[in-house]
Amino acid sequence: MFSADQAAGLRARFARREPQLVPVLDNPAVQGAEGLLDALVGAYLERGLQVLVVDAGVQAQPASELASVNLAACIEALSDQVGWLDARGLILRHLDARGSAARLAERLKDAAPQADVILLRAPAPELARLLAPPQPQSTRPVLLCDLQPDNLRAAYAGMKWLRERAGVPVFALLLSAPPRLPLAERIARQLADCAERFLGAALPDWAAVGPGKQSSAPLRRLARDCLLCEGVVTPPPQETQAWQRTR
Repeated sequence: MFSADQAAGLRARFARREPQLVPVLDNPAVQGAEGLLDALVGAYLERGLQVLVVDAGVQAQPASELASVNLAACIEALSDQVGWLDARGLILRHLDARGSAARLAERLKDAAPQADVILLRAPAPELARLLAPPQPQSTRPVLLCDLQPDNLRAAYAGMKWLRERAGVPVFALLLSAPPRLPLAERIARQLADCAERFLGAALPDWAAVGPGKQSSAPLRRLARDCLLCEGVVTPPPQETQAWQRTR
């Protein structure tokens, strides 16, 4: 006979898990932005998770007209573990009478039930429509930034937009910079301080990713914590082949 705790553990282990949404705030002026996205995908692959990347950024390819009818048919398999969906404009196609695009999140989960993680990159105004109430605030958007002051201000502006329009309380930061650069740490601390003092938001995790997109403990922790806020316990990292997007 199983104890109550053992039975609960078995149910949790074998229950079907829905894909978990990880929003990524588009910041197209950031040098190395694509490398940051690749590094985040790689961090999830290290954990043995399957990833769907939904690119709704301002420089992305427009969503296919077919996406309104059959979203799954528009997903391109880049590998056994990674799917890709060109999605510029897709969020605005899903607005309801209240201006919310929350139903798109459910459509994406239905279209890619095999995915563990859905990385969705989009501009702040569109992400706010996707994440705004009545959606539960259980996601942790990832900000993209580099060492340029203009891009730091853009990251802060995006965080402010999501905090005020969607009520998002917690964020993460990916910096395009050498991991051990003191300036990178100062920028992360400055952004976290401004978030706390002026927005009442938290920025507990950040990671710097250099040109080689090396894996690191901060990057793995950031990727993990973006799922833990959904209540998902992911498996530990495992050896995987390096993933590189070539499209």
